Amino acid sequence: MTMSRRQLLTSTAGVALGLGATPAEAAPAGFPDYKYLRLALVKSKLKYNPTNELIFPCIRGTKGRIPNALGAYYLYYAPHDAPGGICLAYANSLEEEFTEYPNNPIISRNWPGEYSVSHVSSPHAMWNDAAKRMYLYFHGENTVTRLASSADGINFRYEKEVLSTRLIPNSTETSYARVFQHSLPSRNASYVMVFMTNTSANHRDIGWGWSANARDWTFAQTPLIRHTDVGASDISGPHLLFRNGSVYVAYHTDIGSGGNILITEAGADFSQRRHLGILHDSLPGAPDNGRSAAPSFGTYNGREYMIYEAGTRLEGNIAIARAG
Repeated sequence: MTMSRRQLLTSTAGVALGLGATPAEAAPAGFPDYKYLRLALVKSKLKYNPTNELIFPCIRGTKGRIPNALGAYYLYYAPHDAPGGICLAYANSLEEEFTEYPNNPIISRNWPGEYSVSHVSSPHAMWNDAAKRMYLYFHGENTVTRLASSADGINFRYEKEVLSTRLIPNSTETSYARVFQHSLPSRNASYVMVFMTNTSANHRDIGWGWSANARDWTFAQTPLIRHTDVGASDISGPHLLFRNGSVYVAYHTDIGSGGNILITEAGADFSQRRHLGILHDSLPGAPDNGRSAAPSFGTYNGREYMIYEAGTRLEGNIAIARAG
């Protein structure tokens, strides 16, 4: 079953959310359609599964980075609700069930001498070539995004807080961050962060920031994408995609317990706001059950894959889809 009916965005909110929209002649150039392949994890097999919901997957290849890695791919994920916990699974392809790391969580809600919070969640891992370490960003509480680093992708040391509500005017949440290497010469930056921020009467938007070293950040004081731009109540889970010399932001809408993944072109210098509509129209049946969110992307044997959060909020699992 094809899992992506992508449509061009019109000026109406209903079309922005894929409600009654007509199929477009073409999707953004260079983006494939994806087909659901399998679940990455089987919940009933997991040793660490405190709340029976898994969110915010991040897939990373280990080749050339981590000697003697457990597998060719590391998958980071977490429960949403307390106690949360940053978890790891591994596999040698993107087409097989992942194996749970036996000592999850690899980062818990308590880090002696650093923090003690109700939960930690939303892991995003990025291999930092300059540091030769895996940088892992995660939130806990929802007001703070933190950074830890590791040479082996398993044993992490705490680094610092990198984002909090005190840095974004009138915000009550700054979480679900992802970081990507991308040059912005005018800002003397080599990395870009995108994240969820709650700044407007309990509606969530996409914020952004930039950094020379992926540790010390400057943040835009207004959202990169507002929920009102695409006719949504809340938008979250942003991920950057790179095509045709431009930069795109994939993110999800939350419509009650459902939602789709939308895409906006930001441009190489983040000066554009071209809203292109639906990148992934969630499957009405399993595993999406009307909601898909927080996509991460990878390649295996020359094919593109999307690893995403599938299922209604607080009941999700991690799904794998393959480019058709």
